[in-house]
Amino acid sequence: MVDFRDAIREYYEREMEVINRMDFDEINLAMNAIGRCYENGGTIYVCGNGGSASTASHMQNDFNKGISEYVDQKFNFYCLNDNVATMMAIANDISYDEIFRFQLRNKITPNDLFIGISGSGNSKNVVNAAEYAKECGAPVLAITGYSGGALDKMADFHMHAPEPDMQIVEDIHMTYDHMMMKLFHNFLINKKVSGQNLGVIEEEKGKVLTRNFNKESK
Repeated sequence: MVDFRDAIREYYEREMEVINRMDFDEINLAMNAIGRCYENGGTIYVCGNGGSASTASHMQNDFNKGISEYVDQKFNFYCLNDNVATMMAIANDISYDEIFRFQLRNKITPNDLFIGISGSGNSKNVVNAAEYAKECGAPVLAITGYSGGALDKMADFHMHAPEPDMQIVEDIHMTYDHMMMKLFHNFLINKKVSGQNLGVIEEEKGKVLTRNFNKESK
Protein backbone atom coordinates (compact mmCIF):
# COMPACT_ATOMS: atom_id res chain seq x y z
CA MET A 1 0.00 0.00 0.00
CA VAL A 2 1.25 3.49 -0.88
CA ASP A 3 1.25 5.93 2.03
CA PHE A 4 -0.16 9.18 0.59
CA ARG A 5 -0.89 10.78 3.97
CA ASP A 6 1.90 13.37 3.97
CA ALA A 7 1.19 14.28 0.33
CA ILE A 8 -2.54 14.65 1.09
CA ARG A 9 -1.72 16.94 3.99
CA GLU A 10 0.73 18.91 1.83
CA TYR A 11 -1.89 19.47 -0.89
CA TYR A 12 -4.50 20.79 1.53
CA GLU A 13 -1.95 22.95 3.33
CA ARG A 14 -1.15 24.57 -0.03
CA GLU A 15 -4.85 25.13 -0.60
CA MET A 16 -5.23 26.76 2.81
CA GLU A 17 -2.33 29.08 1.96
CA VAL A 18 -4.22 30.27 -1.13
CA ILE A 19 -7.36 30.86 0.94
CA ASN A 20 -5.32 33.01 3.31
CA ARG A 21 -4.15 35.14 0.35
CA MET A 22 -7.64 35.82 -1.02
CA ASP A 23 -8.85 39.40 -1.35
CA PHE A 24 -12.08 39.29 0.68
CA ASP A 25 -12.85 42.92 -0.17
CA GLU A 26 -12.94 42.10 -3.89
CA ILE A 27 -15.01 38.97 -3.26
CA ASN A 28 -17.48 41.03 -1.22
CA LEU A 29 -17.85 43.53 -4.07
CA ALA A 30 -18.41 40.68 -6.53
CA MET A 31 -21.10 39.13 -4.35
CA ASN A 32 -22.90 42.46 -4.08
CA ALA A 33 -22.80 42.77 -7.88
CA ILE A 34 -24.59 39.40 -8.08
CA GLY A 35 -27.03 40.58 -5.42
CA ARG A 36 -27.81 43.81 -7.28
CA CYS A 37 -28.43 41.96 -10.53
CA TYR A 38 -30.75 39.57 -8.71
CA GLU A 39 -32.56 42.39 -6.92
CA ASN A 40 -33.03 44.29 -10.18
CA GLY A 41 -34.43 41.24 -11.99
CA GLY A 42 -31.46 40.79 -14.33
CA THR A 43 -30.03 37.68 -15.93
CA ILE A 44 -26.65 36.37 -14.77
CA TYR A 45 -24.82 34.73 -17.66
CA VAL A 46 -21.99 32.36 -16.70
CA CYS A 47 -19.58 30.19 -18.71
CA GLY A 48 -16.24 28.42 -18.80
CA ASN A 49 -14.31 25.59 -20.48
CA GLY A 50 -13.47 22.15 -19.13
CA GLY A 51 -13.49 22.14 -15.35
CA SER A 52 -14.62 25.76 -15.42
CA ALA A 53 -17.62 24.71 -17.53
CA SER A 54 -18.53 22.25 -14.79
CA THR A 55 -18.23 24.99 -12.17
CA ALA A 56 -20.43 27.30 -14.26
CA SER A 57 -23.10 24.61 -14.59
CA HIS A 58 -22.90 23.82 -10.89
CA MET A 59 -23.28 27.51 -10.07
CA GLN A 60 -26.44 27.78 -12.14
CA ASN A 61 -27.84 24.77 -10.27
CA ASP A 62 -26.99 26.09 -6.81
CA PHE A 63 -28.57 29.50 -7.44
CA ASN A 64 -31.52 28.58 -9.68
CA LYS A 65 -32.60 25.65 -7.52
CA GLY A 66 -30.60 25.55 -4.29
CA ILE A 67 -31.43 29.10 -3.18
CA SER A 68 -34.44 29.82 -5.40
CA GLU A 69 -36.44 26.92 -3.96
CA TYR A 70 -37.04 29.00 -0.83
CA VAL A 71 -37.61 32.52 -2.19
CA ASP A 72 -40.43 34.05 -4.24
CA GLN A 73 -38.04 36.04 -6.43
CA LYS A 74 -35.89 33.46 -8.22
CA PHE A 75 -32.32 33.83 -9.38
CA ASN A 76 -32.00 33.82 -13.16
CA PHE A 77 -28.63 32.24 -13.93
CA TYR A 78 -28.04 31.17 -17.55
CA CYS A 79 -25.10 28.83 -18.16
CA LEU A 80 -23.85 29.35 -21.71
CA ASN A 81 -21.99 26.02 -21.83
CA ASP A 82 -24.94 23.79 -20.89
CA ASN A 83 -26.51 23.42 -24.36
CA VAL A 84 -24.06 21.11 -26.12
CA ALA A 85 -25.91 21.11 -29.46
CA THR A 86 -25.90 24.92 -29.61
CA MET A 87 -22.21 25.13 -28.70
CA MET A 88 -21.21 22.48 -31.25
CA ALA A 89 -23.21 24.18 -34.00
CA ILE A 90 -21.52 27.53 -33.32
CA ALA A 91 -18.09 25.89 -33.06
CA ASN A 92 -18.58 23.94 -36.29
CA ASP A 93 -20.20 26.67 -38.39
CA ILE A 94 -18.50 29.78 -37.03
CA SER A 95 -15.68 29.29 -34.51
CA TYR A 96 -15.07 27.74 -31.10
CA ASP A 97 -13.92 31.21 -30.03
CA GLU A 98 -17.49 32.45 -30.60
CA ILE A 99 -19.50 29.80 -28.70
CA PHE A 100 -20.29 32.17 -25.82
CA ARG A 101 -20.29 35.58 -27.48
CA PHE A 102 -22.75 34.39 -30.14
CA GLN A 103 -25.26 33.37 -27.45
CA LEU A 104 -25.07 36.83 -25.84
CA ARG A 105 -25.70 38.80 -29.03
CA ASN A 106 -28.81 41.00 -28.80
CA LYS A 107 -29.70 39.40 -25.46
CA ILE A 108 -27.43 40.74 -22.72
CA THR A 109 -28.36 44.18 -21.36
CA PRO A 110 -26.88 46.67 -18.87
CA ASN A 111 -29.29 45.22 -16.29
CA ASP A 112 -27.56 41.82 -16.55
CA LEU A 113 -24.23 40.45 -15.31
CA PHE A 114 -21.64 38.33 -17.11
CA ILE A 115 -19.52 35.88 -15.09
CA GLY A 116 -16.52 34.43 -16.91
CA ILE A 117 -14.66 31.51 -15.35
CA SER A 118 -11.14 30.79 -16.60
CA GLY A 119 -8.24 29.32 -14.65
CA SER A 120 -5.68 31.17 -16.76
CA GLY A 121 -7.91 34.15 -17.45
CA ASN A 122 -6.98 33.87 -21.13
CA SER A 123 -9.61 31.50 -22.58
CA LYS A 124 -10.37 33.23 -25.87
CA ASN A 125 -14.06 32.33 -26.02
CA VAL A 126 -14.64 33.57 -22.46
CA VAL A 127 -12.65 36.77 -23.09
CA ASN A 128 -14.64 37.42 -26.29
CA ALA A 129 -17.92 37.07 -24.41
CA ALA A 130 -16.68 39.39 -21.65
CA GLU A 131 -15.65 42.01 -24.21
CA TYR A 132 -19.10 41.87 -25.81
CA ALA A 133 -20.82 42.13 -22.43
CA LYS A 134 -18.86 45.29 -21.67
CA GLU A 135 -19.71 46.72 -25.11
CA CYS A 136 -23.37 46.24 -24.19
CA GLY A 137 -22.92 47.98 -20.84
CA ALA A 138 -23.20 44.85 -18.70
CA PRO A 139 -20.75 44.49 -15.79
CA VAL A 140 -18.25 41.63 -15.91
CA LEU A 141 -17.20 39.41 -13.00
CA ALA A 142 -13.98 37.46 -13.59
CA ILE A 143 -13.34 34.21 -11.70
CA THR A 144 -9.70 33.43 -12.43
CA GLY A 145 -6.43 31.93 -11.20
CA TYR A 146 -2.73 32.29 -12.02
CA SER A 147 -2.06 36.00 -12.76
CA GLY A 148 -5.68 36.62 -13.82
CA GLY A 149 -4.91 37.06 -17.51
CA ALA A 150 -6.86 39.26 -19.93
CA LEU A 151 -10.19 38.43 -18.31
CA ASP A 152 -9.22 39.77 -14.90
CA LYS A 153 -7.76 42.94 -16.42
CA MET A 154 -11.00 43.90 -18.19
CA ALA A 155 -13.39 42.85 -15.43
CA ASP A 156 -15.36 45.15 -13.15
CA PHE A 157 -15.44 42.59 -10.32
CA HIS A 158 -12.98 39.89 -9.33
CA MET A 159 -12.91 36.54 -7.57
CA HIS A 160 -9.28 35.57 -7.99
CA ALA A 161 -7.46 32.45 -6.79
CA PRO A 162 -3.82 33.63 -6.60
CA GLU A 163 -2.13 30.33 -7.45
CA PRO A 164 -0.37 28.88 -10.57
CA ASP A 165 -1.76 25.35 -10.04
CA MET A 166 -4.89 24.54 -12.05
CA GLN A 167 -6.19 21.88 -9.67
CA ILE A 168 -6.04 24.18 -6.66
CA VAL A 169 -7.43 27.08 -8.71
CA GLU A 170 -10.43 25.00 -9.77
CA ASP A 171 -10.90 23.78 -6.18
CA ILE A 172 -11.02 27.38 -4.98
CA HIS A 173 -13.45 28.37 -7.74
CA MET A 174 -15.83 25.64 -6.61
CA THR A 175 -15.59 26.90 -3.02
CA TYR A 176 -16.56 30.38 -4.26
CA ASP A 177 -19.79 28.90 -5.59
CA HIS A 178 -20.60 26.96 -2.43
CA MET A 179 -19.61 29.86 -0.18
CA MET A 180 -21.91 32.21 -2.10
CA MET A 181 -24.76 29.72 -2.06
CA LYS A 182 -24.44 29.41 1.72
CA LEU A 183 -24.19 33.16 2.38
CA PHE A 184 -26.97 34.17 -0.02
CA HIS A 185 -29.16 31.38 1.38
CA ASN A 186 -28.61 32.64 4.92
CA PHE A 187 -29.18 36.27 3.94
CA LEU A 188 -32.19 35.91 1.67
CA ILE A 189 -33.96 33.14 3.57
CA ASN A 190 -32.83 33.43 7.19
CA LYS A 191 -32.17 37.21 7.14
CA LYS A 192 -28.72 36.68 8.63
CA VAL A 193 -25.24 37.53 7.34
CA SER A 194 -23.51 34.31 8.34
CA GLY A 195 -21.26 31.58 7.01
CA GLN A 196 -22.79 29.04 9.37
CA ASN A 197 -24.99 26.14 8.28
CA LEU A 198 -28.32 27.63 9.41
CA GLY A 199 -30.65 25.53 7.26
CA VAL A 200 -34.08 27.16 7.00
CA ILE A 201 -35.22 28.95 10.15
CA GLU A 202 -38.95 28.23 10.24
CA GLU A 203 -40.00 31.47 11.92
CA GLU A 204 -38.25 33.50 9.21
CA LYS A 205 -39.98 31.77 6.28
CA GLY A 206 -42.37 34.03 4.40
CA LYS A 207 -41.16 37.29 5.96
CA VAL A 208 -40.34 40.22 3.70
CA LEU A 209 -36.61 40.96 3.59
CA THR A 210 -35.30 44.49 3.24
CA ARG A 211 -32.26 43.98 1.04
CA ASN A 212 -29.24 46.27 0.82
CA PHE A 213 -27.52 45.33 -2.44
CA ASN A 214 -28.32 48.69 -4.08
CA LYS A 215 -27.13 50.77 -1.13
CA GLU A 216 -23.58 51.84 -0.36
CA SER A 217 -22.21 50.23 2.79
CA LYS A 218 -21.07 52.59 5.54
